[in-house]
Formats: sequence, structure tokens, C-alpha cells
Amino acid sequence: MRRRSMLAGVVSTVGGLFAAGAGTAAASPLGLKDYRLVNLAHVNDPARTNVYPGDPEFTLTTITTVPEDGFYLQYVRQGEHTGTHWGAPAHFNTGQPAADELDTEDLFLPAVRIDMRAECRRDADYEVTVADLQRWERAHGRIPNESAVVLWTGWEDRWGTPAFFNYDAQGRMHQPGFSLEAVRWLVKTGRLGRRGALGTDTFSPESALDEEYRVSKLLYREHRVSLEILANLAKLPDTGAHVLVGGTVNRRGSGSPASIYAFVPKR
Repeated sequence: MRRRSMLAGVVSTVGGLFAAGAGTAAASPLGLKDYRLVNLAHVNDPARTNVYPGDPEFTLTTITTVPEDGFYLQYVRQGEHTGTHWGAPAHFNTGQPAADELDTEDLFLPAVRIDMRAECRRDADYEVTVADLQRWERAHGRIPNESAVVLWTGWEDRWGTPAFFNYDAQGRMHQPGFSLEAVRWLVKTGRLGRRGALGTDTFSPESALDEEYRVSKLLYREHRVSLEILANLAKLPDTGAHVLVGGTVNRRGSGSPASIYAFVPKR
């Protein structure tokens, strides 16, 4: 089951979405032309890519050129969590699936966007609460089961600068995230069901003050994935989109630098 073709699974899953459509029984099914694609990934650039403290530096080295060798090729050196990336359950928990052991459906999910930019501007250590999520649901409806719950903090605007790390005078990093109680609620109520994800435009789904990575450990222990350092969240609607997560699948990978695309209905 877990070792079937990733490509075949993506084709099947995306095809099923388009065939099913999003309207009533009387409406015609949606096709590819009824969706616009939104890129949710930053471009990796040695001059701009912020690397999590302690992770390998991101480098690009030109190996061959068209004038000298007849083709152009770069050598890429990076960790599995460089730039926009996704994390597999094995990242923090032994005995949990690695990147090559996930089902395709684990990487294709309905998505909701939780806009907490105002709160995060006021408090760089802000942690999303259960009350915040319940307030969002009163405005937009229930978060679908097995969703990618994407936190929009506004941190993506800091990408490529020291402000992304947001160190204080003592060298401690400050970034917002989900509270442990909020993630427990998402898991308990099925909104992060048998599969699902937490997404964010920061380094990690928990705040930087949580040096034990409690949110990530809970998320991965429950067989979900994380989507981190997302971009272009202004183009992701609050609800109604699906996200498709790609990237190199390494043997026993802890995750992968990612291409993440949102399928956003035009109607």
C-alpha cells in the first residue's frame, strides 16, 4: 500500500477531485480549466535562503556550462528541510513513516488558511488558540476533516532577511505558531483526521519559544505532515482550495524541500 507509485497516486487523486467537482448535483463537474494554480514555495537562492540554525548551509555550485561542456548543471547541497519544505512523521518520532513510506493521499489535502497576521504583528511569540480556531469556523464553516490547516503569520514577507529569524538581544529566536492545546483540539475533533497537515510561513508549526518542538512531535506522532516556510499565502483562499505537495522522495527521508501548489477553484 505504502510503496505504490507516487505519480500514479497523484494522477488518481487529482483526477478524482476534478471529476467530482465542487458544486451541486445539477452543476457540471469542475475540470482543470476551472482551477488556477498558486505556487506556495519560495525560490531557493544561496544569497537569500534562511536556513534553520544548525542545519546545513544551502549552496549551488556550477558543474558544467553550455559553452564549455554542451550542457548546464548545478550541484545542490542542502538539508532535507531547506527553504519551503515538508516534514514526514519520522522527523521527530522513531517507528513513524519516512518520506518514502507515505501514501500519495498524505500529500494532497483540502486546505484552510487561518489569517493571524494582526495578532503576530502585536506579539512575535503568539500561539494560535482553540478560541482562535473556533472564531475562524464561525466565520468560514467547519474545518474539513483531514485538512492542511495553514497558519498565515505574515512571516513570509521577512524571507531572505535577518528579520525572518527575529533574534532578540540575547540571541533567542522569536516566531509565532500553533499552541499545543489548539493542535490537540484539531486532532481530537478529527479536523486533523487519519491524515492531515499543519502549514505555516515560519520555520516550524510551533512558536520558536517551544524549544522541545511539542507541536511537531504531536503532529508527527499522529501520522500527519508539516508544510513549512510557505509563500504567497495572500493568494490562498480561507477555504475551498486543495494543496499538492511534491519534492524529492529520499529513502528513509525526514521530509523534502518542496514544490507546493494550491488548486484554487475559479468559481
